[in-house]
Parts: sequence; C-alpha cells; structure tokens
Amino acid sequence: MAQPIPLQIPSHDPRRELIEKLEQAPAEHAAALLDAYALIQALHEKRIFETLRGALSASEHIVETAVHAAESRESIFAIRNAIILSKMLGAINPELLQCVAIAVGQTLGSERKPVIEPPGLFALLKQFRQTELRRSIALINRFLDVLGDQLKKGGTPTQSS
Repeated sequence: MAQPIPLQIPSHDPRRELIEKLEQAPAEHAAALLDAYALIQALHEKRIFETLRGALSASEHIVETAVHAAESRESIFAIRNAIILSKMLGAINPELLQCVAIAVGQTLGSERKPVIEPPGLFALLKQFRQTELRRSIALINRFLDVLGDQLKKGGTPTQSS
C-alpha cells in the first residue's frame, strides 16, 4: 500500500519577514534614503515642519475662520462673479479675444500713458470712412444694445442666436 508523503510546511512568521526586509532596506535603497534625509533636512531648515505642526494645532481655528469668511456677502458675490466670468470667457470666441488682445497691446501698449492727439472734425470724418473703424463701432453698438436689453429685463440671462 502507498505510504503518505509527509507534508511539512515551514512556519510563517510575517513579523520576522518584515524585520528581515527592514534590515536589508538601507543597503538596497541607500541612494533613495540619502535623498530622503537631505529633503527632510531642507524642510527642517526652512521651518516647514514647525509651520505644519502649528497649522495642525490650529486647524480648528483655521477652518472656523475660512467658514466665516466664506459666509460673508462679499465672498458669495465673489464666487458667483467668478463663475459668471468663467462662463463669459468660455462663451467668447478665442479668435475674437485674440483680436481684442492685439488691439489693446497696439493702442495702449507698453507706454505708460498713450499720447493721442484728438483728431479734428475732418480727420474724424475721414476715420469714419475706414471699414475697420465702422466694424469695431458696430461691434460696440451691438454689445451696448444687448446690454441695454438685459438691463431693461432686470438682468435675467437669455440666450439668443
């Protein structure tokens, strides 16, 4: 008759395995450990750890202050305005905004105060003959027209094509 093969499983001690890995780690990861020590020293010299300990000890006060600041009317308006501004910037055609940026740069440019002599009546009439000026004035007029409609309606947003 067949004899059973004796099964002997060596004892498994996870703590001993971890201790062995920990003992081998400095040799295997020497360069990384030296970099980590240098980073910790730099953080210590810049007093980052003291700042973090202070923030942790005062975390409740910091949260209370932030909540009180966020509850103010001005903060609520600022958040709402930021959302509206992001929607507005998202709705502007990037090519048009690029044109505006170029126009601002070329007219206001790097000079502290642009020196523009007011044109005479005939020079002004001559400028009105330029297609670019009339196109810009039409754009400004359209903007002011839509703005006036919105103000008349009480500022309620509408989408028009």
